[in-house]
This record gives sequence, C-alpha cells and structure tokens, in this order.
Amino acid sequence: MRYGQLVMGPAGSGKSTYCSVMAQHCENTNRTVHVVNLDPAAEHFDYPIAIDIRELVHLEDVMEAEDLKLGPNGGLVYCMQHLVENLDWLEEALGEGDDDYFIFDCPGQIELYTHLPVMKQLTTALMSWDFRIAGIFLLDSQFLIDAAKFFSGTLAAMSAMLQLEIPHRNVLSKMDKLSASQMSDVERYLDPNAESLLADLRQTLNPKYQRLNEVLAGLIDDYSNVSFLPLNINEEDSISDLLLSVDMIIQYGEDLDVKVPKDVEEDDGDDDNGDMQDFSME
Repeated sequence: MRYGQLVMGPAGSGKSTYCSVMAQHCENTNRTVHVVNLDPAAEHFDYPIAIDIRELVHLEDVMEAEDLKLGPNGGLVYCMQHLVENLDWLEEALGEGDDDYFIFDCPGQIELYTHLPVMKQLTTALMSWDFRIAGIFLLDSQFLIDAAKFFSGTLAAMSAMLQLEIPHRNVLSKMDKLSASQMSDVERYLDPNAESLLADLRQTLNPKYQRLNEVLAGLIDDYSNVSFLPLNINEEDSISDLLLSVDMIIQYGEDLDVKVPKDVEEDDGDDDNGDMQDFSME
C-alpha cells in the first residue's frame, strides 16, 4: 500500500508553500515523503522534486506549438489531458515501493477539480496502483473575510469533494498573514453555522437574494463535513496536527504507535455510552 496527498486549490492559495512546509516538517521528524510536481507551468520550487510533469509536457512548449494555438488556461488543460493519456509515464516514475508517501503539487485552474474529468481520472489511476489518496483543498484565509466570500470558497471545495470522491480535507492557508481582527473573523468560518452566515448576508446583500442564500446555507449544513482546518506555517503544532488529520483519513501508519493531536483530550473511558475516540497512526 502507498499513500498520497493531492494538493489542490485556486491559484495563489499556497499549494506549493504547503508542499514545501510538509516536506520540511517530515524531514525534521525523520519521515520520508516524495513531492511530485504536477503543474506544467511551475518555475520555482522550495522543495526537492521527486517527479516533474515538465519532463513529460511543458506549458511553454504547448503554447508555442503552432498547430495548437492555445493560451495559458487552454494550454494547461491540454497538458493535464496529455498526462492522463500517458499515465504509464507517471506509473513508471512512481515506482513500486511499499509504504511510500507522495505529495502531489497540482495546478491552480479550478475547472480541473470542479467539472473536467482529468483529476478524477488521475485519482482513479492512483487508486488502481494501490494508493490511498487524500484530497487537500486549500483556500487563502485572507479571502474568507466575510460570509459571501466564504460561500464562494465553500462551494468550490464542495464541488471538488463531489467530483473526486476521495477522502478530503479543506485547509485555510496563510493564517500567519492575518491580523488579530482578521483572525477573529476567519475563526468563525472554521466550523460554520448556517444561521450565523445568513444573518451576515442579510446585512450586506440585496434582499432579493435571500431565498438563494438560504438554499446555499442549507446545502452547506447538509454537507456538514465541509469544514476547514487552519494552517499557520510558523507554528509547528499547526503543521503536525494537520498532517496527522490527513494521515487519519488515509490510514497511514496504522500499525505504528498512536499519536494524538495536542488539541484533542484523551478519552478517559468512563463515558456512559462506552464510545472511544479512534485515532490514526503516524
């Protein structure tokens, strides 16, 4: 069995920084991970690249091809389609190691995760190669400063969840960039309450959209697993707790020693219903 994180999100949401921080954290804790660049337009990296899609196809080459006549967005979609048409290249590059852990740094074109079949085809292939894959959807915390923007980001994350059908974690990135007042605002959206969101929207949006807002809030409530985990790259506990949360949903290291996030209290075993908290291994 092998394991992987598919790191997604809009352009500028901090995907490459996430990959770099996770790679460094794992190195510091004597854990081996391999970072795979799946962005054919990427140029600069703060982490060692184990596999690079640009060895197969490069966006610049596609845009310069006279017979294609594609711009940046169309060219990137073409590159990703070329990847799924040549999955044997990726399979060979990934090798056949047991218990290997990969972090896939993906492009920022949101349509790849919402309605085009490319990333779904990729995840299906990875699972057929004995991978357990988690989707990591990043949103810039500086973007989620009011209810309307929260709705937009949440619907994008939900669309990716439904499209890919894999275990999923939604992450608010760049928490380290927030001021104290912004931090207070954003924390309200980590585990949102629909009624609170609607109250905010009623104060700022045209009343004619009230019914639409109620439906959207209900949709978010119905999919109550659309919550967000904060990531502050300057706090080691934030990084390690997020990594542990991801490891839990893909059952990484299930035969190793249990490690409990610091913000989770141990079950004393005295509950009337006898429920026990289940933690994954690292």
